[in-house]
Amino acid sequence: MTASAATKHEVVATLASVKKAEAGTLLPTYDRYQVLLRRGRGVYVYDAEGRRYLDFLSGIGVNALGYGHPAIVRAIEEQVARGLLHTSNLFFHDYQAELARKLEAISGLDRAFFTNSGSEAVEGALKLARAHARLKAGTRKLLRPGFQKKTHVVALENSFHGRTFAALSTTWTKKYRAPFAPLMQGVRFVKFNDVADLERKLDASVCALIVEPVQGEGGIHNVSREFLTRARALTHKHGALLIADEIQSGLGRTGKWFAYQHAGIRPDIVTIAKPLGGGLPLGAFLTTDAVAKAIKPGLHGTTFGGGPLTCAVALAVLSTIESEGLLRHVANIGAYLRARLEELQARHALVREIRGLGLMIGVELADAEAAKFVAREAMAHGLIVNRTHEVVIRLLPPFIIERKHVDELVRTLDQLLRRYAAETNSERRRLAGNSSDLAKVPAGRRRSQSSAATNVTNARTGALRSKSI
Repeated sequence: MTASAATKHEVVATLASVKKAEAGTLLPTYDRYQVLLRRGRGVYVYDAEGRRYLDFLSGIGVNALGYGHPAIVRAIEEQVARGLLHTSNLFFHDYQAELARKLEAISGLDRAFFTNSGSEAVEGALKLARAHARLKAGTRKLLRPGFQKKTHVVALENSFHGRTFAALSTTWTKKYRAPFAPLMQGVRFVKFNDVADLERKLDASVCALIVEPVQGEGGIHNVSREFLTRARALTHKHGALLIADEIQSGLGRTGKWFAYQHAGIRPDIVTIAKPLGGGLPLGAFLTTDAVAKAIKPGLHGTTFGGGPLTCAVALAVLSTIESEGLLRHVANIGAYLRARLEELQARHALVREIRGLGLMIGVELADAEAAKFVAREAMAHGLIVNRTHEVVIRLLPPFIIERKHVDELVRTLDQLLRRYAAETNSERRRLAGNSSDLAKVPAGRRRSQSSAATNVTNARTGALRSKSI
């Protein structure tokens, strides 16, 4: 396609034409928002008709510096001008070692392996845990009866670690796992924040415990400091590795470089991705020198991971987070966001709980119908949010948001919650005299009205719950 043809295509394409084209060519794996995005600037994206949307999802936590940040644009332009976008890992280039050193400095770990995605980082981390168990056992122990059982992996209920097979095997949600069973064997799930259950299930047969310090897809749940501290002690005791999945919570999202740093521990392996590449596909797993000894040439690899373009951009992202003081900004603006949301909670019985750290926040609503309504109608009000775990509105805005953006978010959520409550009350009044018609009201809406008094109490006390890490 010529440049002029490409430009013409961009001008004439509409949401309807793109949807029609995709329907005949792509696997139907996403329930997409009915919006055709065309450009972005700062914390806003713009659709094909020029409508502006305040983005409080940032590409599911990817666009930490927003859209069109000069540091990212400059890094891309400079590397494109050099004409070296890909080399494969059979060659050296200028950026991998520098990026690895930077990641090691902020994580407290020693080695890095670059991937294309978060799921690949988790796969590599689990492979490394298995290889480390074999290395520690030595050749003689490998021949002993029973050693092969030291391959178990422990994960948490409510977890999400990715969609490739090993990552999916350590993901709790049944709807993701069931269609692809049988998955990787030997995975045990521990009740969330249940130290006693962890002590029962983490034994000498386990090679790794994998945990999201703040669960993302599972509804924004903070793992407690007590649980993480005990997890660190138990993995040491049983010769297992502690893997921190920081794909969503890492690289500044919680106000520190990594969420595990809030608990004062150091894992053996850390997985990262989302914001690392500034919008380009890049992930990594980081580990210690001792654990890295389990990997030799040929045991693991990637064609695209850690290429010159993505690494150059990643360096720009990390440097910008530092130079612009964004860790402190995330902590401060995150506290303001939470305070405003707790004000919202006090006004609306539908809001049950506010959870999270920094700019990784979950707003749990009383039922799935309310969450669907808010997530859908927010788009019509020029706001992008996301519904996860059925009842949670997930907020993962760019690190560069300001108080005025938080205020805009809260105003919009306030309007939508009032509208939902009013429409639900109106529907109930209309059906109040007819029990058969009342049964037609979605169960979630019935529950949200019948339990209003309880929800008000929850709204007032929710801020006292889940104080963790």
